[in-house]
Amino acid sequence: MNMTLSKTLLSGAFLFLATMFTHAHAQQSAAIQEMLDLEADQYFADRDSAYLDPYYGLKKLIYGNKRFAENKSIKPRQTDEDLRNNELGQKPFATIIGCADSRVPNEIIFDQGVGDLFITRTAGQVMAEASYGTIEYATVVLNTRLIVVLGHESCGAVKAAMQLPENPPGHVVTLINAIKPASLYAKDNATGEDDMLDTAVRKNVLEQVELLRGLEPVLSRKFASGEVLIVGAVYNLHSGQVEFLEETIKSLPKFVQ
Repeated sequence: MNMTLSKTLLSGAFLFLATMFTHAHAQQSAAIQEMLDLEADQYFADRDSAYLDPYYGLKKLIYGNKRFAENKSIKPRQTDEDLRNNELGQKPFATIIGCADSRVPNEIIFDQGVGDLFITRTAGQVMAEASYGTIEYATVVLNTRLIVVLGHESCGAVKAAMQLPENPPGHVVTLINAIKPASLYAKDNATGEDDMLDTAVRKNVLEQVELLRGLEPVLSRKFASGEVLIVGAVYNLHSGQVEFLEETIKSLPKFVQ
């Protein structure tokens, strides 16, 4: 191999690695970084401030996931003393509506501890009356002011809805019917076959966010007043990163002109 070719290949390899490194650390869009005032080299946000200010709570989740994705998790508030300190009550700073998929353990991917997150999980994070009551309980009783609908790539429930099986077993049909609008949207709007499932996952999260923002009587009023934030995000199984969806951040009361 001649010297010129060797240098070209080496330069290409370095460029590829640099691109991968940059991608691995660019968890959020430039718009979200600016709106939330995210600091590039920051990994921590105060827990009490996150409970009082949901915008700060978003930063806490983002920094926690950054630690996880970069293999710098600190596993906070997970000792025997932390367990005992929560015996008399709880004050979670965020509610997560997530998928039941075993590959998406919420406390771990956000690097949070005992009492930090109030979590409800179903396949495809599909919600019904019990889910609504659970979320409202966190909002009204526990005064949790941040709600995150968390989808993830390669979601089996969304994939099932995309395939639309004729005779799904038992109550699985309720999951498929709930996700069907997102699957139909993806079939009409995805750029190609490879992009179709990701498009459906994202659209499913966006629709669930809008559902909660309009849910009467509790969430719709608290969201409209800015007292409670409701946003969406998608977890990447490969990178470990959670991407908050820009559409749901830009449409928060603080940023709507």
